[in-house]
Amino acid sequence: MRAAQVKEFGGPEVLVPAELPDPVPGPGEVLIDVAYADTIFVETQVRSGWGRDYFPVTPPYVPGGGVSGTVTAVGPEVPEHWLGRRVTSFVQGSYASRAVAGVSGLTAVPEDLDLLTAAALVHDGVTAAGLMELTGVAAGERVLVLGASGGMGTLLVQLARGRGARVVGVARGAEKLTLVRELGASAVVDASDADWVARAREALGGAADVVLDGVGGELGAAAFALTADGGRFSAHGAPTGGFAALDGREAERRGIRVFGIGDVQFDAAERRRLASYALEEAAAGNLRAVVGEVFALERAGRAHAAVESRRLVGKVLLEC
Repeated sequence: MRAAQVKEFGGPEVLVPAELPDPVPGPGEVLIDVAYADTIFVETQVRSGWGRDYFPVTPPYVPGGGVSGTVTAVGPEVPEHWLGRRVTSFVQGSYASRAVAGVSGLTAVPEDLDLLTAAALVHDGVTAAGLMELTGVAAGERVLVLGASGGMGTLLVQLARGRGARVVGVARGAEKLTLVRELGASAVVDASDADWVARAREALGGAADVVLDGVGGELGAAAFALTADGGRFSAHGAPTGGFAALDGREAERRGIRVFGIGDVQFDAAERRRLASYALEEAAAGNLRAVVGEVFALERAGRAHAAVESRRLVGKVLLEC
């Protein structure tokens, strides 16, 4: 099969095309002919050698964890009705033309939804839907979304607005801010402005009931001050190189509930439920998956460079 493989830790150039043996589904598994593979920022960080205590991979390896495609073979103990089904799934090593997945982890793609959109929702759709439930966003609340123009941020803006919240989106640059407003944000703030915190506070009318931090670092830490007493703060992103450093005692004093990346690690049943919800919302036209660019599998290194540059809005996908 065709694949993209990290030959050594380093920059995007270490991600190169490779020919590998076709995987064979075992008991309880299926073989997926991959249409599109998802990419997420943390995959670029792991490729660079970051986080080896948490991501114990050794080159050469095939990165990636999410695909959309069609089931072309089934292993023992798998019902035949899965053959030919269009599905999404979390897999090990998704930057490849074929992948093996456990049948318990498959989510059927609705007939009215294309596989490109489905791939864009594999990771971010699950996490975004889970964050809505975790933080309990409700009608009339004020929600601040950091990284609002990214793959997950664009979904969070729409889902929060769909729950009746007033959304303020934080992004960088006119193009990204325009998109965030189009997706339903009541106000947008440019994180490039030195006084962005003051601008966000004004847009929120004082403070946010919920802060959804998909950025981390200094930006996320600064946003903590914008959280209302008794509010909720989710520190689920770290594309800046680290999660936001928050003062736990201050959070306790102000009655702020803080959630971390560990709170959005779901078991297989929860992932299927949340994935089905996201796919169905997209099929119904209630949720738009924004795709910035699609790269051929052989150009996976360029895809990683685009993700790291943050020049694109929404998702970067690989066509396999």
